[in-house]
Amino acid sequence: MDISEIRITLRDDNKLKGFASITLENAFVVRGLKIIEGSSGLFIAMPSRKRKDGTFQDIAHPINAATREWMENQVIAAYRQEMQRVENGEIPHPSRNTDYNDSGNASMEEGF
Repeated sequence: MDISEIRITLRDDNKLKGFASITLENAFVVRGLKIIEGSSGLFIAMPSRKRKDGTFQDIAHPINAATREWMENQVIAAYRQEMQRVENGEIPHPSRNTDYNDSGNASMEEGF
């Protein structure tokens, strides 16, 4: 399996650092991954939905630790590249006021 594309939408929050969409093998897209700053560093949270009892259930996720680590490493690397672009002035710093749609994409972006 290969991740053929990773798209990052940066976010300026205390813990939520961004959203990611990944394309697998140029054939399957998973949207709504969250890039989170935890007490031990960055990690990704899989797309989830809220259940009737208030808990959350992942709707797409790796089925083993090795795949999760591989995916997380690639998404976090892409996030760090986007942050480097911000630092270099290539793209604007993310705004806390940006509106996001259900898939975690900024509403002002097109084609994402």
